[in-house]
Amino acid sequence: MKLGVVGVVNGAPSATALSLHRGRARVKCYSSSSGHMSFIKDIAVTQAPEHLHYLLKMLQTRGETVISPGARQGLIPLAIPLSENLSGTVTALLRWPTAPPGMEMPVVEVCKHGVWLLAKNVDQYIHRILVEEDATNSHGELYDASSDAGKKLYRRGDFSESLMANLDIYLLKKVGLFPDVLERKVKRHFEEGDHVSALVTGEFYTKKDLFPGFGRPFVFNAEVLLKVGRNSEAKDAARVALKSPWWTLGCTYQEAACIAQWEDEQIEYIKEKVTEEGRQEDLKKGKAPAQVALDEAAFLLDLASVEGTWADYLERIAECYKEAGLNEIARFVLYRD
Repeated sequence: MKLGVVGVVNGAPSATALSLHRGRARVKCYSSSSGHMSFIKDIAVTQAPEHLHYLLKMLQTRGETVISPGARQGLIPLAIPLSENLSGTVTALLRWPTAPPGMEMPVVEVCKHGVWLLAKNVDQYIHRILVEEDATNSHGELYDASSDAGKKLYRRGDFSESLMANLDIYLLKKVGLFPDVLERKVKRHFEEGDHVSALVTGEFYTKKDLFPGFGRPFVFNAEVLLKVGRNSEAKDAARVALKSPWWTLGCTYQEAACIAQWEDEQIEYIKEKVTEEGRQEDLKKGKAPAQVALDEAAFLLDLASVEGTWADYLERIAECYKEAGLNEIARFVLYRD
């Protein structure tokens, strides 16, 4: 199996993005945010981000097409589409099915095998876009589009006045932590021959609660360890990554499994868990029926991510959420324009 050290060698994940022009009809363009706000409230049944309207205006200003939140054919069923660029890459919000109250929806890039985290919330993503625009000494079209949100989040000129060495340092210190920025930092350490700093940053990336729910930091750390010849530790890190949802790995399941030195045994294990026999075995062990159903939904999402065949599993995933008492989430994952 070919090993794909995406983060360490190749940087950002754009190559993994799914071109969505194939396999689904042209989506309806939205000229305002009202469709997204009502979809989030009524279909996703959660609170819409305060500044979502401004983010949509910014995405449109930079040349992306704002698309219907129900244009979800071929996408992971937990995504709420926002926009699509010329290459077909979709930016979306991620609706975690069992998010604790008050948890904000992260902004993600939709990929064939899942999602790539762009920012922990809408405000953080707006802030980053504004800083990146300001760093190019542009005319500020995106800042104008951000309106009140931009004024609240960033003061134009602050990046240059900070005298920080580069944009990534500013982002990490003043805006927040971003997977692609941390991975670039590791790559620079390797380019400079500083393996110790690369290892320290790779380990920091996996720190508890930095990116909860996402397996990508652990996959990347495994790649870092592999690059310096610490194969046993890399194997362990990859196995930790595969305990997270497989659609959060930032690469294919096969790439992570290769580092973990697993072949198809994990896939076979999960396939057994979603059989009736597997369900009965969990129930006999005393697991609550609702939890068994939630676990099955998670397993089915993992299986769907292996080949990106989300539609094949939708009905059963929705059934699991219904069995767990999450009727609104069941309706959400099935909803399509």
